[in-house]
Amino acid sequence: MKTKLEYIWLDGSKPTQGLRSKTRIASNFSGKLEDCPVWSFDGSSTQQAIGGNSDLLLSPVAIYPDPDRKNAYLVMTEVLNPDGTPHPTNFRATIKGNNDDFWFGFEQEYFLCDMSTNKPLGFPIDGYPAPQGPYYCCVGAKNAFGREIVEEHFDMCLEAGLNVEGINAEVAPGQWEYQIFAKGAKDAGDQIWMARYLMERTAEKYDVYVEWHPKPLGKDLDWNGSGMHANFSNGEMRTSGDKKVFTAICEEFGKHIKEHIDAYGAYNDQRLTGKHETASITDFSYGISDRSASIRIPVGTIEDGWKGRLEDRRPSSNADPYKVAAVIIKTVNSVKK
Repeated sequence: MKTKLEYIWLDGSKPTQGLRSKTRIASNFSGKLEDCPVWSFDGSSTQQAIGGNSDLLLSPVAIYPDPDRKNAYLVMTEVLNPDGTPHPTNFRATIKGNNDDFWFGFEQEYFLCDMSTNKPLGFPIDGYPAPQGPYYCCVGAKNAFGREIVEEHFDMCLEAGLNVEGINAEVAPGQWEYQIFAKGAKDAGDQIWMARYLMERTAEKYDVYVEWHPKPLGKDLDWNGSGMHANFSNGEMRTSGDKKVFTAICEEFGKHIKEHIDAYGAYNDQRLTGKHETASITDFSYGISDRSASIRIPVGTIEDGWKGRLEDRRPSSNADPYKVAAVIIKTVNSVKK
């Protein structure tokens, strides 16, 4: 039997990398990652190489059944140089060592936009819809736009084996969110990127595109932007039962503001304004159940006896989850014991 293997990777686009993919056929494929061969591609066509020396490698790192094609799998890959070293655009490789002790839950927000108008679904051709208020977690044709796309994507993610934990309509019309949880930074990043790929591919059928920009409606308009809030914990946070552990981590994050913002996505200055449930990009704060803080301490963490997670609300919707996870791990590990 012949099987389709869709190899997916991140290109060299700046300031935000894009997704690329191509398909190969395998005979009598086992369905196992270790049986996915390394493949090559033309890096000069993806802003990752020059024409005179353009061959780059695709190294498989995760595999999922493809719910939208017959006899097919989705293969997440990372880009390598011809000598097998990580390409400069391969930020998955910046996550060092065994990181399974870190758990991540990413809340991925995005807009669905009409190809014919270049506006979010639910926006009239001229002007704007009714102000924010009725759209968050809404129901009904006056408030919910694009639900059929969101539901199809939801089912596909689950059929592919992605650990999607929920979906909801967000604060603006045409804006939605899904949440993915994984144990280990690389697995979390793989799943976020694969879910983004499935959303892009699903939206194609509806003549709709996915807008990952954190503030597509402009920074001066009274509409929420899109983020990718990063919930994180390590073993000590989950078991210590000590407020001092969480305070020390939050204080350490405050010492590395620029390093984190640099990893948290392009155009994030348009979103992190101190308005619309965000902290200012130049400031740092943390607080219990405070969605206007840089880091929110969930009430559940306190109710569980200071055991659980923190939520960094600063990463933007277009942020690379590999970069986000890498810098969070680095900062948490730098806390002095």
